[in-house]
Amino acid sequence: MHARSIDPFFRRLIITGSLVLFFWLIYQLIPVIVPFACAFILAYLFNPLVVKLTRYMRRWIAILLVYLVISTSLTVLLWWLLPTLWVQLQSAWDYVPRTVQWYNTEVRSWVADNSRFSLPPLKQVGLSATFVEYLNKNYDVGDAQSLFRQIMTSGLTVINNAGLIVLVPILTFYFLFNWEERLLMWKLSIPGGYSKKVIEVVKDIDDALMAFVKGQLLVMVLLGIIYAVQLQLIGLELGLIIGMVAGIASFVPYLGFGIGFIAAIIAGVFQFGLNWLQLGLIAGAFMVGQVVEGYVLQPLLLGDKIGLSPLWVIFSVLAGATLLGFVGMLIALPVSAIINVLFCHAFEAYKKSDFYKGRHQLKLFD
Repeated sequence: MHARSIDPFFRRLIITGSLVLFFWLIYQLIPVIVPFACAFILAYLFNPLVVKLTRYMRRWIAILLVYLVISTSLTVLLWWLLPTLWVQLQSAWDYVPRTVQWYNTEVRSWVADNSRFSLPPLKQVGLSATFVEYLNKNYDVGDAQSLFRQIMTSGLTVINNAGLIVLVPILTFYFLFNWEERLLMWKLSIPGGYSKKVIEVVKDIDDALMAFVKGQLLVMVLLGIIYAVQLQLIGLELGLIIGMVAGIASFVPYLGFGIGFIAAIIAGVFQFGLNWLQLGLIAGAFMVGQVVEGYVLQPLLLGDKIGLSPLWVIFSVLAGATLLGFVGMLIALPVSAIINVLFCHAFEAYKKSDFYKGRHQLKLFD
């Protein structure tokens, strides 16, 4: 006798339960998966450079050389940058009492003269008093055991995060070391009938992503330099740090311009007052940056390599922010580039189909 087949209802129930269990396990393992995902992305980005170096040396030596070059470059950059940033941060801290004074003298008087409202004055609270008030509000300082437990918990969190920082480079090394073998294994696991097409699609995705990453990094660096140099020439004390932040934030379209422009205008008001010439120069600096980014940097360094129109760029960023917040904004364009490649291949397959050519309609009328 043949074994009875499983009832379709129970089959669907088993499949649904298995999927729910699988995604629940993935959710629980997110803290473990994150460093592996970060290491995989870094290995993907560094692999082209490692491949070029392996023509002249062993792969593990090439990986260590890449690590050495990146570490040395970051050390030299920080050695040159940190003293300047420290001066800029001190200038930013000096703006706190200036801001309070400007609010108490100019803003309150302007609001009182032009409206029926009366704004309350601000008082400068000492840093120590603010710290004590924060402790009293958030911790039971009188309970020494509770305070000690809070300190230990915070310390363990810092240790765990530091451990992840150390773990990611190690995982990246192992991903890079076995990258070619793992890639070959993935190729061999594709069914023979689909192998050629799948490899073609993946290669197009790889080309789009690498072109986007290389171009976007250059745009960020050059745009940050353009903003910082202009703001420093204008005489804005915080010009360097604002320009750098605007350049880094330009990874998300229009975010760098928005953050940098607002921060520079506020800093300009505190430094120059309502000097319309200086504020106009600051606004002009960001207009120049936008023109250079839109008409020079992006066409030359990115061009139409990701194949997205400005409308789709804006839609992608807004959709990513709605679905995943700030992380969604960061990954919006790379994900959109992948979707665009998949759509192009799907559309090409559709144009080759009998349905597109009208053959099925002819059969129906026959």
